[in-house]
Amino acid sequence: SARRGSAPGKGARARDLLFLRRFLRIQAVLFPKWPSPNVLMFLTLLCVALLEQLVIYQVGVIPSQYYEVLGNKDFSGFKTLTAIALTLIVVNSTLKSFDQFICNRMYVSWRKSLTEYLHSCYFQGQVYYSLHVLREDIDNPDQRISQDVERFCRQLSSMASKLIISPFTLAYYTYQCFHSTGWLGPVSIFGYFVIGTVVNKVLMSPIVSKLVQQEKLEGDFRFKHMQIRVNAEPAAFYRAGRVEHMRTDRRLQSLLQSQRELIGKELWLYIGINTFDYLGSILSYVVIAIPIFSGMYGDLSPTELSALVSKNAFVSIYLISCFSQLIDLSTTVTDVAGYTHRIGELQETLLSLGRKKKANYSEAKDSWDLDNHAGEDPMPGNTAFLLERVTLSVPSSGKLLIKDLSLRISQGSSVMIVGNTGTGKTSLLRVLGGLWESTQGSVEMLTCFGPHGVVFLPQRPFFTDGSLRDQVSQGPAARAGWYDVLSPGEMQRLSFARLFYLQPRYAVLDEATSALTEEVEHELYRVCLQLGMTLVSVGHRASLEKFHSWILKLHGEGRWELTRCEKMKQLPAGEEC
Repeated sequence: SARRGSAPGKGARARDLLFLRRFLRIQAVLFPKWPSPNVLMFLTLLCVALLEQLVIYQVGVIPSQYYEVLGNKDFSGFKTLTAIALTLIVVNSTLKSFDQFICNRMYVSWRKSLTEYLHSCYFQGQVYYSLHVLREDIDNPDQRISQDVERFCRQLSSMASKLIISPFTLAYYTYQCFHSTGWLGPVSIFGYFVIGTVVNKVLMSPIVSKLVQQEKLEGDFRFKHMQIRVNAEPAAFYRAGRVEHMRTDRRLQSLLQSQRELIGKELWLYIGINTFDYLGSILSYVVIAIPIFSGMYGDLSPTELSALVSKNAFVSIYLISCFSQLIDLSTTVTDVAGYTHRIGELQETLLSLGRKKKANYSEAKDSWDLDNHAGEDPMPGNTAFLLERVTLSVPSSGKLLIKDLSLRISQGSSVMIVGNTGTGKTSLLRVLGGLWESTQGSVEMLTCFGPHGVVFLPQRPFFTDGSLRDQVSQGPAARAGWYDVLSPGEMQRLSFARLFYLQPRYAVLDEATSALTEEVEHELYRVCLQLGMTLVSVGHRASLEKFHSWILKLHGEGRWELTRCEKMKQLPAGEEC
């Protein structure tokens, strides 16, 4: 029973440590080095916040000074005090505005730093492919990068000023409170804060996990709508509206149910926060009353006592207010904790996938130098791929596709890969491109990817957002819509226009002419050979064999055979496959 009782505590400590580890890892991204713009902005905010607190203290004791000048009917002192008060108010308003301005700038800078860092991990080495296709444990990576990062940075910046200034204000006003009320005042206030913190910690714990679940469901609901938008035409042909309506509503109901549960849990947190806010206002007067009823100020006149009570009230109330503000941040801290776990989990996965890809796949320098695409290959050589005793299985099911395949793909020796559906033709190209890992053996890409190197053409071409020229050169973005404008055959023609523009030495074609006629296919392959390209093709038409010097036939269950293609009329002497 003791072991059962300790398990929840250990689980909570483990979650707290995990949150702390992930939060600090994110902070290392936001504040990478000294001096960086984010560090300088943070220090500027600290200086502005400290100066603001000094002015706030001067403004806070002005009412007690008004009691004195009004009680003594000092008109000259009243005018001077009013002028000082107006000046301090203007200065305080200016400092507070600068405080908010710097926090907003920090939000933008933090979002830039964290998003660009995640982008660098996400797009490096086709990690995004593994994350979306091969991994199912990380839900909605796009939402985590585009939305969760934004909300995390906004929430963190909204409480940054209060957090960085809290140690200074608490220390200063604790001293002032001790000086005014003795040790009982600060001890009472600190005890109040400790109790409030413990209660809020208990109320916050279930909210964090529920918030993470809600964000997942939000992403699933958004993804469902995106799926319908992208596949609107085939869905309409299938008359899938009724079924998709039902499935989309089902995801909506799950999301709304999670939101209702989250609101219910937040209710108790709000009750705790509001209760401690009102208790704090009463506690401040109790702290002030202690020295008065104990006779400490019995020798003061009513005017002097009123001024002293006003000053002490400001000190006590402001100290309690500092603690109350920290307690009020509970909801914000809860949000930050939820987003920290989602972003931190994504960061850990991206780094893990990046390290794994570097360890399992050797690739020449990845270079798309479009401005100098006519230059020489930075890694000259006559071999593109080298496979040694490669065994390949489907990552999700473990189904064996290819066993002990050794292959050297060299310049001038084109290879055609054939076989029935499901025997591993496209899977082999995924291994060549570094998208999948081989179960056993090694795969090396010995020629750089890009112009005058290796270019892959998938069956369904990829077009970025941009003009027609951009689609050929894969240059900067301008506008979108090519998937809606072009037919499948036109898209495959456009992908070959890109291929002819880049003029690689090796072209890997995965049924890249499946939507074209045999006559057009023949002409495109003829131009490829005319431009000196070595082809690695997946295709079903026997007419393609004459453009290749070797046929790799996959039989499934690991079996394969490599044969010389007799239909290839002219082969460069001395080349091998």
